[in-house]
Amino acid sequence: MAPEWRVPLPRDVPSTFEVYLNGVPQKPGVDYTVRNRELVFTRPIAREGKLGKTRWASMFLGVAGTYKQNDSVDVSYQVDGRTVVATALPIIQPG
Repeated sequence: MAPEWRVPLPRDVPSTFEVYLNGVPQKPGVDYTVRNRELVFTRPIAREGKLGKTRWASMFLGVAGTYKQNDSVDVSYQVDGRTVVATALPIIQPG
């Protein structure tokens, strides 16, 4: 079985919604599937975690930048006739 990256949907998301990865529209059945109220991606997506003291110091000194993968999954949907956008949803890594 291939690794899966999961993104839980907010509780108020109806059955019709749009998904964006880093601002780029994603297509259901092509880029992701929906299972048990979660978006399931089979390609790696990740959010950069908190930076530790060593990383902050190296950035401050100009030794290193922030070059880690930092994906953002957003969902746009309608509630009572208005558009709602849930941004930077949590990403659950495989494992």
